[in-house]
Amino acid sequence: MDTSQLLINFLLFMLLPIWGIAGLADWFCHRATKIEHTSGIKETLMHSVMGIQIAIPLVLCLLYTVNVLILIICLFTWVLHEVVAHADVRYAAPKREISIWEMHAHNYLGTLPMYMLITIIIINWPQFINLISLNWQGNMSLVPVETPHGGSAYFVSYLSFMAVVCVFPYIEENIRCIRVAMKKRAVN
Repeated sequence: MDTSQLLINFLLFMLLPIWGIAGLADWFCHRATKIEHTSGIKETLMHSVMGIQIAIPLVLCLLYTVNVLILIICLFTWVLHEVVAHADVRYAAPKREISIWEMHAHNYLGTLPMYMLITIIIINWPQFINLISLNWQGNMSLVPVETPHGGSAYFVSYLSFMAVVCVFPYIEENIRCIRVAMKKRAVN
């Protein structure tokens, strides 16, 4: 097995699942601090935005050949993710307790996307050179891979795993926050 395939397997079977587990740990922390009664809907929407910001490049990298276009999307969404993450903690910190466990979850949620991005760049080094040397001609289209990385079964399994550990819990968090916000508005 060549180094690129080892790095791809490291992404697929280590970094991506750990990222999902860290998201679930963060959700448990939000639940414990009763986010719906403290920082509420604004914070939970930021969590949803951050999840979507990372999900887009992940899906693109699994289904399409990584080229300059994909790398630009990855870099752009990573920067946006960092901006929203900063705004999230800045907004939440004065409104609710951020426990040591939540800080640990945030460490993973903040660094894993960067590690994944760096690994994707290493695997696709010639495309990164094309990006920084502005050799973009012929590298700016979505080209589907023959088989998704890890195979079709991996793609379906990973999406199912992420639905259970991140998508459904954060949908529940959004609903919880919306309900409390609606009750507060009805009282006022």
